[in-house]
Amino acid sequence: MNQENSISIASSAMLVELSISGWSARKLDKRASAQVDITNSTKTKAGNYNKNLLAGTGFLDTITKYAAQARAWHLSQTLPWSDNGLRLLPMGRFLEYKEQLNTLEANYMALVDKFVVAYPNLVSAAAFQLGDLFDRSEYPEVEKIPAKFKFSVNYLPVPMAGDFRVDIGEEAKAELVKSCEDAYNERLGNAMKDAWDRLHGCLTRMSDRLADEVVEKEVDGQIVQVSQRKRIHDTVIEHGVELVELLKHFNLTGDASMEMARKDLERAIGGHNADDLKDSEAIRMGVKSKVDAILSKFSF
Repeated sequence: MNQENSISIASSAMLVELSISGWSARKLDKRASAQVDITNSTKTKAGNYNKNLLAGTGFLDTITKYAAQARAWHLSQTLPWSDNGLRLLPMGRFLEYKEQLNTLEANYMALVDKFVVAYPNLVSAAAFQLGDLFDRSEYPEVEKIPAKFKFSVNYLPVPMAGDFRVDIGEEAKAELVKSCEDAYNERLGNAMKDAWDRLHGCLTRMSDRLADEVVEKEVDGQIVQVSQRKRIHDTVIEHGVELVELLKHFNLTGDASMEMARKDLERAIGGHNADDLKDSEAIRMGVKSKVDAILSKFSF
């Protein structure tokens, strides 16, 4: 990648790091672990017994599931960049991304607030649930609970490839620059591959859903194979529409093939919705034909 392209990526995208953490409410019970080993006559430590301090309640499960949904949304709106959690966010998606993330954070912290209010009663209920395994000293005081939940995001600029300002020999500097450029190109390549993979996955799922399936049915006392339409969910079209919009911003290298494929998908969907596909065999097969054409046209 030349310096001009590096500058282009740095100005058209940013790096974003999302961190969501919570309290697991699980604790290693050494006494119970030792008792399990004794009961099973093991001569060596065979395993550990981790107890759920809040057994019998779904409060934390709700928070954990919401955090997972927020992370999944974050991944869907960004492209991979580095192994340490940094993701590539196109600048054109920043305002929409930030607005939605603020909503996710507010909802997450609202769930935490409800949990904090209920916490004293949950601890009391856990005493009945756990019986002899209950140990009040293992439970943090209520005022310490909020600090166990975090929802934060960091925005960073995309570094320019080969931008070294160090006082070393030219030969050593050239090696550093090449190493940086190679890593930069690899990361950008992985990001674009992710965009292509999403497109291929979307097309493949659409093609599969719009195809008939062969099933066995009993007709006049005989088992025969017949073709029938698969169930078509609203997401078949919705995911395609969303991807068409995302790829406008995810094509950071200006890949002409990706833009062509994006436009082909947009034309294939053609303003149709799931009901159109359910009600009209002609529309369903027409969309499938166009989707299959895209799959055969490009090398995924």
